[in-house]
Amino acid sequence: MTPHSPRIALVTGASRGIGRALALELARDGAHVVALARTQGALEELDDEIRAFGGEATLVPCDLADFDALDRLGAVLFERWGKLDVFVGNAGLLGPLSPLAHVDPKDWNRLMAVNVTANWRLIRSLDPLLRASGAGRVVFITSGAAHRATMKPFWGAYAISKAALEAMARTYAAEVAGEGVTVMLANPGPLRTRMRAQAMPGEDPLTLRTPEEFAKKCLALLAPEWRESARLYDFPTDRVLSFSTPV
Repeated sequence: MTPHSPRIALVTGASRGIGRALALELARDGAHVVALARTQGALEELDDEIRAFGGEATLVPCDLADFDALDRLGAVLFERWGKLDVFVGNAGLLGPLSPLAHVDPKDWNRLMAVNVTANWRLIRSLDPLLRASGAGRVVFITSGAAHRATMKPFWGAYAISKAALEAMARTYAAEVAGEGVTVMLANPGPLRTRMRAQAMPGEDPLTLRTPEEFAKKCLALLAPEWRESARLYDFPTDRVLSFSTPV
């Protein structure tokens, strides 16, 4: 890679938490970051920080439930760069922590739209660009809730959305095998994020690891040298697991 041909990296949910930390790590590593999030002001703050150390970013203020906008995004990226080297599907919702029988259909539909359908629409939109890269690297952020041996009550909607995401990622990994694209899932475990605070309001955040620590580890999964696919990187144990390995 030369200074005139940076890797192009799309990160969803880039305005805070894990997405922000990953966007910064990728920019420090020399990638041109396409940062997608709903909050314009937070994206501009991210852009300021990236530019302060000499990095480059393109801001995409967008709600992931705007599926038509996600379809257009692939065309825009093609016109500008003709490829996409990195796609981090990070943005997600916690949704209602409630018995399944009590979940409001509107909340269910919104959760599935953001956590599952948006990532499928992005796969549809970005697939030709990732194949064109020659070394396309995809990471979807999942959760232990998707594959926990004993399911926790009231976490059903979130767990179901992440289990669906995992099935989709593994399917896509099988479909692009041999095409120069790798697809990984990454489980951050408990981190010091807004979503964690929402889920565990009584928890001391200072006992948790940070998104920045996770992002530094995740960077390896996005490097051109990375070869494994259809695997799960488990940050709490710092292991790459097959889906037959107990977590």
